[in-house]
Amino acid sequence: SINIDLVYGLPYQTPEKFRRTIEKTIELDPDRVAVYNFAYVPWLKPLQRRIDPSTLPPPEDKLAILEMTIEMFQSAGYLYIGMDHFAKPEDELAIAQREGSLWRNFQGYTTKKGVDLIGIGATSIGMFYDAYFQNYKTLREYYLALDNGDFATMRGFLLGQEDLLRREVIMDLMCNFRCDFDRIEKAFGINFEEHFEEELEKLKDMERDGLVEIKDRSIRVLPMGRLLVRNVAMTFDQYLPKKKEMRFSRTI
Repeated sequence: SINIDLVYGLPYQTPEKFRRTIEKTIELDPDRVAVYNFAYVPWLKPLQRRIDPSTLPPPEDKLAILEMTIEMFQSAGYLYIGMDHFAKPEDELAIAQREGSLWRNFQGYTTKKGVDLIGIGATSIGMFYDAYFQNYKTLREYYLALDNGDFATMRGFLLGQEDLLRREVIMDLMCNFRCDFDRIEKAFGINFEEHFEEELEKLKDMERDGLVEIKDRSIRVLPMGRLLVRNVAMTFDQYLPKKKEMRFSRTI
């Protein structure tokens, strides 16, 4: 199948300019399209300091671009898989989403839930069921480790039961736009309302804003909430509150 990656939020980009990009992409008729938000992180990527921040589209323009992108691709027959991805109805990503088996890894959406991912090369990230690990970021360190007969892994993280539980909830929301309490309770032996009492309370603001719906012992991400599904899922990230001093690229 053919996939095309696009990036929005670049310097001097406007909704009208991006509209022409989408029109040309639709003409090419790919099976999948990924539309990524440009990550402006000059504190991590020193080369980005050469970019004048005033040339970047404001958040309202980026949101307009995202809404326009979704509307145009859906009108052309694509399904909005969520979080940047579009696919034709017969594509395996769309099929997996309909069947509730869609998953995400570090490369994006995948139909391969539960398989091991071994990262090869500098900076690459690997994933086992209960572990993540990353290789050295510089070529010097990477090749030095290999020359010494060592693994090129610079760091790793073992997941505990709470990590696995929260990952499952987050994946449900990001991949299927729905999280059923009964399924989570059966898989992890918890009472969802009690275990996530604080998170459900935080989601009430999003519910009032029409982003999610909480009823029938489930959380459902509504159409407008799909634009901000990262923010919905972040509610269940137990590590985010502990990293207030860290800066990340904006979700919009």
